Amino acid sequence: MKKEAMFYEKVKDKIHCFLCPHNCVIENGHFGKCNVRTHEDEILYTINYGEVTSAALDPIEKKPLYYFKPHSNIFSVGSFGCNFRCSFCQNYSISQYKAKSEYVTSEKLVETILTMEDNIGVAFTYNDPSIWYEYVYETAKLLKETNPNASVVLVTNGYFSEEPLKKLLPFVDAMNIDLKSFNNEYYKNLCGGRIEPVLKAIEIAAKACHVEVTTLLVSGENDNLEEVEEIAKFLSSIDKDIPLHLSRYFPRYNLENPPTDIDFMREAENVAQKYLNRVQLGNV
Repeated sequence: MKKEAMFYEKVKDKIHCFLCPHNCVIENGHFGKCNVRTHEDEILYTINYGEVTSAALDPIEKKPLYYFKPHSNIFSVGSFGCNFRCSFCQNYSISQYKAKSEYVTSEKLVETILTMEDNIGVAFTYNDPSIWYEYVYETAKLLKETNPNASVVLVTNGYFSEEPLKKLLPFVDAMNIDLKSFNNEYYKNLCGGRIEPVLKAIEIAAKACHVEVTTLLVSGENDNLEEVEEIAKFLSSIDKDIPLHLSRYFPRYNLENPPTDIDFMREAENVAQKYLNRVQLGNV
C-alpha cells in the first residue's frame, strides 16, 4: 500500500528523505536508494506500508537473540526493500526486489500476534525494518497500547537516522543489530553504506532496550582477528554484557567467496571473549 512517508522535507523541486543516513535527495518520479520511498508531486510516499512478504513463528534464538526471553517463540514478519546492497545478502529476493506481498493492516497484525498460541510478540525481520518504518512504528505502538507485555523485536542493519530511531525505541524491547565490519571501506564496497551511523545506533539502542550484535565473518573480506578485536573492544566500551554473535559466512547472492574457516571462527571467539562476557558462534 502506498502511504505518505515520515521524515522528509521539500528542497526546491526535490525532496530530502532523512529516515536513514543516506539522506537521499529525490527528484519527482524517482525512488531513494531503498527503492520503496518515492517522490510524487512534492510528497514522499512509501510503497511497502503493510505489505507482508514473509511471516513465520520462529524460535527467538533464530533472530538471533540468545539472552532475551530464551526458549520462546516470536511471530516474525517482513516486507520488501532495504537501504543496503550487501553482496552476500541471504534474503536478497525480498530485500533487493519488490517481492509478492499481501497487505495486512496494523490492527489485523496486532490481533494475530495477540491471539497466536505460544507467541511472545512480533519480530520485524527478513528485510530491514528501518525502511518499513511507518508500518513498524504504528504497529509496535498499537501492540504496546493493547498489551504492554507483548514483545517487539527489530532485526536490523542499524542504518537509522537518530531521530527516527529514538522515536521508535520506546516501543521496542529488543534488537539484534548487524555490525557488518569495523571497516568503513567494507561498508562502502560490500554494503553500500557507512559504519559511523551503525555504531551510533548501537550506542543509542543499548541505553533503551536489550541489544545483541551480529557480525558475519566473510572469508577474504573481514575475517581477521584484528577486526574482531576492534568490534569486541567497541562493544565492551558500551557494555561488556552485550552479546556478540560471530556468524559463519556461506556463498550467497553476488558473493562467491568460500565459507569461513571454522578454525578461524574459534580463534575469533577466543579473541572476542577477552573483552565480552557473551560471545556466540553462529552457522557452524
